[in-house]
Amino acid sequence: MTTRTIPDEPEFIGQTEAFRPVEIRPQVSGIIKKVFFTEGRNVKKGDQLYLIDPVPFRAIYLSAKARVAQTQVRLDQAKQDLARVQPLLKQQAVSKKNVDDAVAEVGAAKAALEAAQSDLIKAKFDLDNTLITAPVDGRIGRSHFYEGRLVSAQTTLLATIDQLDPMYVNVSVPESYLLRRRRELAEHKVERPDIFQLRGLMTFSDGSIYPEEGVLDFSDVALRPETGTLQGRFVFPNPEGKGSPGQSYFYPGQFVKVRIKGYSRIDAILIPQRAVQQGPTGSFVYVINGEEKIELRPVQASSWHGTEWLIEKGLRAGERVVVEGLFRIQPGVQVDAVQYRNSHSTPDHPDEQTEQTVRNMP
Repeated sequence: MTTRTIPDEPEFIGQTEAFRPVEIRPQVSGIIKKVFFTEGRNVKKGDQLYLIDPVPFRAIYLSAKARVAQTQVRLDQAKQDLARVQPLLKQQAVSKKNVDDAVAEVGAAKAALEAAQSDLIKAKFDLDNTLITAPVDGRIGRSHFYEGRLVSAQTTLLATIDQLDPMYVNVSVPESYLLRRRRELAEHKVERPDIFQLRGLMTFSDGSIYPEEGVLDFSDVALRPETGTLQGRFVFPNPEGKGSPGQSYFYPGQFVKVRIKGYSRIDAILIPQRAVQQGPTGSFVYVINGEEKIELRPVQASSWHGTEWLIEKGLRAGERVVVEGLFRIQPGVQVDAVQYRNSHSTPDHPDEQTEQTVRNMP
């Protein structure tokens, strides 16, 4: 057996999520007069969605506008009165109290004007927000309210717009895997690039593989205590999400499998699957020792790689494992063995085989 470097690509269950789910909520309370959009269709930023009855808000706006004009006239009058009495004070034609009263009236008129202008800004804001428009491009879902319904400012959820390109896929990684992976990295059994260069390959529930690869863009800072897992998030391109409904089958809320690409296992020992036997105490293989005798060896076989088992413990490079003729041998038996070649062997590079295995001869 020889060792080689192989891809180490764990697979986890994931769930898809819209890139930007945007909630549409009213900024004012009132009665819905009109719904402009068709549910389940794509909308563009700025498209009209809802109209809340603007009549009471227009009346409030016009009243506030009139108060601004009224207080502006009051301020102008106060300034004129102050301009008239100030020269008279030097001629002692008026008392200082008359001037102080005129100054106070100017200050009060300014404050009243500022308050009226603030009311006008608020009234204009409310009137403008009777027309609700789409804040982003995306696909809008079902409307929760229709014409004639009373909605409350900032609390009523009218609809949701999902941005579908790109898409997120959230995966939950068990703590046990994280600890084992950290130990393998520290022992230089496994190598990887920067964590945010890891890629993901997604498989749907029907077994079909998504053609685009995703990239890890977020790793949570804490484990979830209820599940003992750490959440990671991959971002996948989804250009079909901008098309008409039905062109893409990559939806938010789907359960998928994500195979993580980027890890490499160093000095991996792999042997054909049929060489690994199962016993009462676990997995084992038959090894030919230096005396050409059979030896039973417990092993820890962790995962399949094509038609081979990855052996974590129990074997060392250079040892010979029985692949064929297993039913004719038992521990301690002398054997006459020949080298077994698998699909990884090449005539030009016979020493680059995945492992040196033997088969028992009759």
